[in-house]
Amino acid sequence: MLVAGIKSRPVYSGLNIDPNARRHLFALEGEGALALLDQVKSAGQDFLEKTEILYVATGSRAEDHDRKLAALNPHDLWTAPTIPVLLNRFNAVLGQAKMGTRMYVSGTEGFIGQAMQVAMNHGVDQASIFTEHRGSAARRVQCVHCKGITDSVRTSPFTCTHCGLSLLVRDHYSRRIGAFQGVCIDAEEPGTAPPPEELFP
Repeated sequence: MLVAGIKSRPVYSGLNIDPNARRHLFALEGEGALALLDQVKSAGQDFLEKTEILYVATGSRAEDHDRKLAALNPHDLWTAPTIPVLLNRFNAVLGQAKMGTRMYVSGTEGFIGQAMQVAMNHGVDQASIFTEHRGSAARRVQCVHCKGITDSVRTSPFTCTHCGLSLLVRDHYSRRIGAFQGVCIDAEEPGTAPPPEELFP
């Protein structure tokens, strides 16, 4: 049911430690912590002396990622209770960031999109941020009809939690709002939507 070849679909190149950065800022969600742990294995630990990590365990299938991050002994580690709280902190940190700060974001697609929005609001070029998708493939979807946003969508079609329409989840992605687009699938014949199919486990 997805349309292939849509160019707005995000591409995540993976984390790659910049050896020339004066400071490293990580925003990590759930299994996104594993992306940083993998970088430590390949790049060593020297960069951790000038690293700040913001972490939230939301959606994580393992329970000890925060402990593993703390064991790295970075310059600064802050654990948030929810994604919105982490994003608020990320926004504040970026407001004081100096030239030479390199940003890294890893977690679910919805989290990456929201963190990228925060960074772009500070004038950061999205191409300069290292991103890596880890964890669930569930999507953050905006209903194009009522503009409501639903997180953790796993099926297509799905029922909009705001207006109740049956939405086809498209691969079209809006960087401005950090969400995929959902379009009414049975607009011409209400009630004829096919059964939901899990496409984003």
